Amino acid sequence: MSDYVLAAIDRSPFAEGVCQYAAWAAKALDASLTFIHVVEHDAQTVSPDLTGHLGLGTREHLLEELANVDKQRAKIAREQGRLLLEAATTCAEKAGIAEFESVQRHGTLIETLTDQEQALHLLVLGKRGETTHLANGHVGANLERVVREMQRPILMVPREFIPPHKVMMAFDGSVTARKSIKMVAKSPLLKGLECHVVLVGTETAENRLQLAWALKALRDEQHSVKGAIHAGDVEETLRHYQQDHKIDMLVMGAYGHSRIRRLLLGSTTTTMLRKTQVPVLILR
Repeated sequence: MSDYVLAAIDRSPFAEGVCQYAAWAAKALDASLTFIHVVEHDAQTVSPDLTGHLGLGTREHLLEELANVDKQRAKIAREQGRLLLEAATTCAEKAGIAEFESVQRHGTLIETLTDQEQALHLLVLGKRGETTHLANGHVGANLERVVREMQRPILMVPREFIPPHKVMMAFDGSVTARKSIKMVAKSPLLKGLECHVVLVGTETAENRLQLAWALKALRDEQHSVKGAIHAGDVEETLRHYQQDHKIDMLVMGAYGHSRIRRLLLGSTTTTMLRKTQVPVLILR
């Protein structure tokens, strides 16, 4: 299957949001939808290897019991995944998706997703996975690695699905930022949404020209757009604009001006991804 939306689900509270946003995206893109659940390697081999610590008199049945525990846990993980995928397909049916499938894979999430990358149109992931504590204020480690390593657009979603109406794009005039504007302009994903293009910087003639180019590129493809230039700290300025204008989706390029780059690919999880409660579309 080619040119499809891939929704990665697990046992985290974000699974339902992933399914619903993925269905929304598949309908907007007129693309097929695939749900995937990955049984991680460590779910199958969680018991430690104690052979080097056992005395000569230890009975062999202890090792056999440990092996049986591993097998049972792996079986439970597979069954939990099957039930998740079953619920996901019900979500797709309710959303009226005509073409969808569900698959279960064994391995690591990163390797599995990169194997799927060539034919992928959009990847949908939850903000945090099942192994990340909800109260720690961070995005999941898997999401951070996916953002760094994959070259396809990624939609990071919150737990609750709210149909987007207003989208905000962070724009800095760089070559990559212009590429992101062109991608959004041509894509049907955000058609019909009110697009806000925000340039964080001083009100100069150059910045006004840069913003005017972005607005024209979007308007030429029949997008409804608004533009603004605001000085200040990038994260704080964008966050305040989002709140003031009730923005319910963010769009950012994974690479761009150094300040935007630090937002998305800093040495720790980025402030914007950590704090936002709305979906973020990350373009490459």
